[in-house]
Amino acid sequence: LDFYREANGQFEAFKRGLYDFRVETEPLRWHDGYDFPAARSGEVIRDTIKTGMPQPSEFLVFNTRRPVFSDISVRQALTLLFDFEWINRNYFFGLYGRSASYFAGSELSAYGRAADQRERELLKPFASQIPADILEGSYRLPVTDGSGRDRATLRSALNLLSQAGYDLDGTVLRQRSTRAPLAFEILVTTRDQERIGVAFARDLKRAGIEASVRAVDGVQFDQRRLGFDFDMIQNRYDQSLSPGNEQFFYWGSEAADHQGTRNYMGAKDPAIDAMIAAMLEARDHRAFVSAVRALDRTLMSGFYTIPLFNVQEQWIARWNRIERPEATALTGYLPETWWQRTRAPTQVIQ
Repeated sequence: LDFYREANGQFEAFKRGLYDFRVETEPLRWHDGYDFPAARSGEVIRDTIKTGMPQPSEFLVFNTRRPVFSDISVRQALTLLFDFEWINRNYFFGLYGRSASYFAGSELSAYGRAADQRERELLKPFASQIPADILEGSYRLPVTDGSGRDRATLRSALNLLSQAGYDLDGTVLRQRSTRAPLAFEILVTTRDQERIGVAFARDLKRAGIEASVRAVDGVQFDQRRLGFDFDMIQNRYDQSLSPGNEQFFYWGSEAADHQGTRNYMGAKDPAIDAMIAAMLEARDHRAFVSAVRALDRTLMSGFYTIPLFNVQEQWIARWNRIERPEATALTGYLPETWWQRTRAPTQVIQ
C-alpha cells in the first residue's frame, strides 16, 4: 500500500506510472491536467462512466429553524437567484449537471417524470402541498443567461420576495412590517465552498440581500452542522438504489429536533414521514420505486435546499497495461473485474 499525503504529489506519482489507475474528482485537473506525454501517446487512457446509481449531489441547505428561512417563498426566491450557469462555466468548465432530485440520475428520481398512479394515491392526502408542475414532471430548475446579471430571474425573485413581505429600500431588501433587512450567514469549511458562497453572495447583493460568508475549520464546521448552529451550509447527499430507515434520519420530523441527525434543514412534514413509511412498507420493486419518487416530490416541493450540482459521470484514468470489460456495472467502475495485460512469451527459433 502506498499512501500520499498531498493530492498533487499523488497525481505526479500516477503520471510516472507508480500506480495503475486513479479516480479523478477535481474538474480543473480533469479539464487541464492530463496533457502529459503518456496521456498524449495513449499510454494513459481516460474514461467517463455513466452509472445507474443516484448521482452524488451538492446542495446549499436552508436551516428552516431560523425565521429568515421559515417562509417557502423566500427559499424559492433564493433558489432563483443562484446562477448555476455562471458558476459551472467559470469554476467547473461546464463539466457538472444539475437536478432538483435527491436521487438524481437514477430510476428513483422524480425530476422530469410525471407521477404514476401509485404516487398519486400516496400523495393524495397531501395534494395541496405538491405543486402541479412537480407532480406532472414539468418543473425545472431556473436557467439563467450565465452572465451573472440575469435580470429576468432577478425580477421573478423580487416578486416572490414581495409576496413574502419584503420590499427594496434603496439597495437594501427589508421586511415590510419590521423594516429589518434580509440577511444571513453562509457557513463554509473548504476553499471550494467559500468560492461558491462568495459567488452566491454577489448574486444576492443585486436583490438587496446581505449574505456573509464565514469560513471555519473542519472541526468547528462539523460541530455547528451537527448542532444545527448555522443559517446555511453546503452539504453533499449520497444515496443508494435501496434507501431505507436512514431516510427518517435525513428528513424525518422526529430527527429535526435531535442534534446529530442529518435533517440539517429542519424539515417537519407529515407528507415526508408518510412517504418514507410507504417506502419501507413496499413489498415489490414497482411499489418501492413509486414510494421513493413520491418522497422525492415532497422534498422538492419544500424547497429546503438549493441544488448546486450533480457529478453525472465517474472520471477515471488508467495506464493502458490495465484492461477492463466493455460492459459497465450499474454501480460504475469495478477494479476487481479488471486485469493486467501480459505480453505473449517470446518464441525462440532454433
